[in-house]
Amino acid sequence: MTKTDSRTARSDPQTIKTRELGLQRMLMVWIGTGLAFMLLPGTFLGVWNLIRIAGAHSAAQSDPAWIQAHGHAQIFGWIGTFILGIGFYSLTKMGRIPEFAIARAWVSWTLWTGGVAVRWATNLWQWQWRWMLPASAVLELGGFLLFFATVSRHRPQENRPREGPVGRPVWVIAVLAGSFGFLVSLTANLVVAIQCAVAGAGPAIPHGANQRLLVLFTWAFPVVTIWGFSARWLPVFLGLAGPGDRTLLAALAANAAGIVAAMAGCWVAATVALLLSALLSVVSLRLFQTPVKTPKTVGVHATFPLFVRFAYAWLLASAAIAVCAALWDRAGGLWGASRHALTVGFMSTMVFSIGQRVLPAFCGMRVLYSPRLMFWSLALLNLGCVLRVSSEVGAYESYLPALWPLLPASAVMELAAVTIFAGNLLLTFRQPPAHLAGAT
Repeated sequence: MTKTDSRTARSDPQTIKTRELGLQRMLMVWIGTGLAFMLLPGTFLGVWNLIRIAGAHSAAQSDPAWIQAHGHAQIFGWIGTFILGIGFYSLTKMGRIPEFAIARAWVSWTLWTGGVAVRWATNLWQWQWRWMLPASAVLELGGFLLFFATVSRHRPQENRPREGPVGRPVWVIAVLAGSFGFLVSLTANLVVAIQCAVAGAGPAIPHGANQRLLVLFTWAFPVVTIWGFSARWLPVFLGLAGPGDRTLLAALAANAAGIVAAMAGCWVAATVALLLSALLSVVSLRLFQTPVKTPKTVGVHATFPLFVRFAYAWLLASAAIAVCAALWDRAGGLWGASRHALTVGFMSTMVFSIGQRVLPAFCGMRVLYSPRLMFWSLALLNLGCVLRVSSEVGAYESYLPALWPLLPASAVMELAAVTIFAGNLLLTFRQPPAHLAGAT
């Protein structure tokens, strides 16, 4: 078949429809997998860990391997899975990526899902952990590299004007930086897993190494990727002016400096740099300026713009608490509160907000099942996060021990929130596309 014949075949309406259905089916499987990791290995295990900690009135009584299993399932099993699935879908649609991209997406899903599941099971049951811990890291890295090799073939549409201070849209730069941070995080995860296996210091990663890895696992790829998607989507959804390109580039530079300082163990310098990067990101996105257009809330709850702003308030709170932790933490309460404000307050609120806004459209132009459920998922998530962050500082650091009973309550609220979020998306996916629903 000649190149002309190949292009003609790809432009055939039936071929286009089949390809689009294949992409939608692939994306829904990735999203469903992420929801499964979020609910069971992630949130449910996190609730169980917190109940045990609250019952003992001490984080020292918890199993670090179980805590790390919860965290890995949330960051990689949920957030990472969403990023990979959306990346395969959107870049395959936007660029000139070959037909085998969908097949590669399924292979990548198999490797990635297997790696995250093995890591979670190894942390819990410790069966042959010296082999299984590095094996899980290899599978995860393999799944990501297949994704990277596929989407690196992406080429922008022809005749699109060059933008930004360095010749491309700044949101693309942020997403590329997040992809690089993703690769660095998975590589570091593999290196540390091998080190632990050789030294016999596992399956829980030792505290010092884990503290550094957590900076990579949060600030290096989810935070930066969210900044990129925010620069791309929030001006449209929230009616904001376009992002300040140079300010967002400065935020990325400060973020990189903070990560490097954290890897060197310079925690005060690292947290100050990360706080600066968070401030610059908020300024660049113009989140708290008056919108220039009416926000687009059709199909979602009217409070959608408010919760996006709440998310970035949590980002600032997390970075500020981290500075306090570097100076005054004694029992892990300040560090834990900072991480929770970042992962639940910022990341989860952004995923709950933007995810329920764009995923129904990606998956066959569906309409969100229930905007009211969207509101309750976000409201309970943020209320639970307020209780968790405040009580973790007060209880762990012994400033106010009477707050220990609030920890399980916050966990139950967050479990209810993620259950509502998952249920709303799954019910949305079960509905027919909007154009078919209207025809019945």
